[in-house]
Amino acid sequence: MIIVLMGPPGAGKGTQASRLEQQHGLVQLSTGDMLRAAVRNETAVGLEAKSYMDAGDLVPDQVVVGIIAERTAKQDCENGFVLDGFPRTVAQAEALDAMLSERGAQVDQAVELTVSEEALVERITGRFSCAKCGEGYHDQFKRPAQAGVCDRCGSTEFTRRADDNEQTVRERLAAYRQKTAPVLGYYGAKGLLTEIDGLQSIDTVAHQMDDALGVTNLEPRC
Repeated sequence: MIIVLMGPPGAGKGTQASRLEQQHGLVQLSTGDMLRAAVRNETAVGLEAKSYMDAGDLVPDQVVVGIIAERTAKQDCENGFVLDGFPRTVAQAEALDAMLSERGAQVDQAVELTVSEEALVERITGRFSCAKCGEGYHDQFKRPAQAGVCDRCGSTEFTRRADDNEQTVRERLAAYRQKTAPVLGYYGAKGLLTEIDGLQSIDTVAHQMDDALGVTNLEPRC
């Protein structure tokens, strides 16, 4: 099964994609991670991407899709994969469809996690993480059991992303609405889009996602 997981920054895509990977064997794929890995491993498409990056240019959609094609050809993706936050434009969605079509495959389901802008601002601006192990926390929703001490590794050092401030968050949300809203229409027109309220508990969102995807009946797929 091939799943496109969409939603604005802070909607919970990473959490749900990771759960699908751990519980159902669907590999979580982030384009940023794949791009960095391809460049680091000096694959043919990775070197092509690096040439654009070194020049300060955006990596073209076809190169990004080439990296996805390269990564998803590996054995661990035989049971399917989840694209976390990709495609972000209709052009990327069309390029992805063309690549999958060459394999006799297609996107099986697109899921959007919907969350109000004000709730997202609260979610994102309150995030911080352990500087040592990366465990995530939140000022309101998930504080360490012992103040100032990481639950996982015991470190007392924490960090916040510099761009997790209200102005930047609102700019990112505006960009998401402008660029990605048409992608929702693209998958909606194909009858592939399911919307899930991302403000619900993680478990409730997970249950509704499993129902929408029918993941309890997954069959291996190349």
